[in-house]
Amino acid sequence: MPTYTVYEPPLRKSESVSDPERFVFVRDGFYFWAFVLAPLWLLLHRLWLVFVLYIVVNGILGVGLYLAAASPGVKFIVEFLFALLVGLEAATLWRWTLQRRKWKMLGSVIGEDRELAERRFFAAWKAREPESPASSPQALPPPAAPQYTPPVRRGPPSGSDVIGLFPEPGGPR
Repeated sequence: MPTYTVYEPPLRKSESVSDPERFVFVRDGFYFWAFVLAPLWLLLHRLWLVFVLYIVVNGILGVGLYLAAASPGVKFIVEFLFALLVGLEAATLWRWTLQRRKWKMLGSVIGEDRELAERRFFAAWKAREPESPASSPQALPPPAAPQYTPPVRRGPPSGSDVIGLFPEPGGPR
């Protein structure tokens, strides 16, 4: 099941509290579209610095392969591996960009898809918020600490200290 990292944007000048609509959920794992169409994926997610670095590294690889007089097969393998690296590290690059822009990481959540992860995160986030005194006139007592109960023994006690399906010490095999 995918894990999502949740980021809160920095406050705007007119905001006192961040708008949950602007939160970003970054899924861990392989990004297929970053693998296939890396430049477009980087621009779509506004990863400007990463886009420039991608262009520079791709250019250096192209020039290096040209100067080395590499065969088309070697060029294909190198470009394929570079695209694979971008697809595998797309989430890391996205998180790095968000942190560079002063976005605050709120935590992580697990969900089958992004919508379920958002529901789980906001349900837990809402439960963590302290209630305002106006909304609850009486303070609820804290929940009672769980009591330890010893395990229940089933059957008569055995004469040996062996547990499970092991043979009795000194017994027949």
